[in-house]
Order: sequence, then structure tokens, then C-alpha cells
Amino acid sequence: VQLQASGGGTVQAGGSLTLSCAASERTFGTYGMGWFRQAPGKEREFVAAISWNDDGTYYEDFAKGRFTISRDNAKNGVLLQMSSLKVEDTAIYYCTAGVGSGMVPDYWGQGTLVTVSS
Repeated sequence: VQLQASGGGTVQAGGSLTLSCAASERTFGTYGMGWFRQAPGKEREFVAAISWNDDGTYYEDFAKGRFTISRDNAKNGVLLQMSSLKVEDTAIYYCTAGVGSGMVPDYWGQGTLVTVSS
């Protein structure tokens, strides 16, 4: 599966941004999808995931209540709606695909940079 993430950019703290991921093949019913991020000088971390059949969504604590993951069936991919963004959300965000819950990736896309300014 090839994954293409887009939608990154610069936004002020408190603002919103939606990331999009397009997959090269149908993922619903086959792959769970997810987002990970890597901030400057930090390790890559899990952000959110949606299971292969959409019966479960999973969020890291920092994302709960602010981020929403959903399928984008038109692109065989996934969206990440982010609101109430904080400076510490600045990172490269990676789209992923994997079996089951989507929390353990088998495939990675290239990243898209999100910069949150104060």
C-alpha cells in the first residue's frame, strides 16, 4: 500500500487543520489506518488510529478531545481533523496502514509538516 499525506501547514495556536491521507488501494475492510508524528528532537509517537472495519478509533491522550480520525472513502484513505492546536503539536505527521486496529503500522507514507505558531 502506498500512502500520500497532505494538508500540513502553518497555523496559529488555537487554530484547526485537517490532514488527509490517500492510499493506492482500498483500505476499508482490509487495513486499519493511523497517524503518527515526530517532533523535532523527539521520537516518533502514536497519534490516532481507526480499525480495519471502522468499529474502533484510538487516540493518544494528548489527542483526545482535540483530534478526530475518520475514513476518507473517496481516497481510500483517512483524515485527521485537528483543533485547539498547541505549539507542542508541531511535528511531521505520518499516515500509516496496518492490520487490525491500525495502531501497529505495516506501511508508512511520507510525512506532512504541521507548524503551530504562538
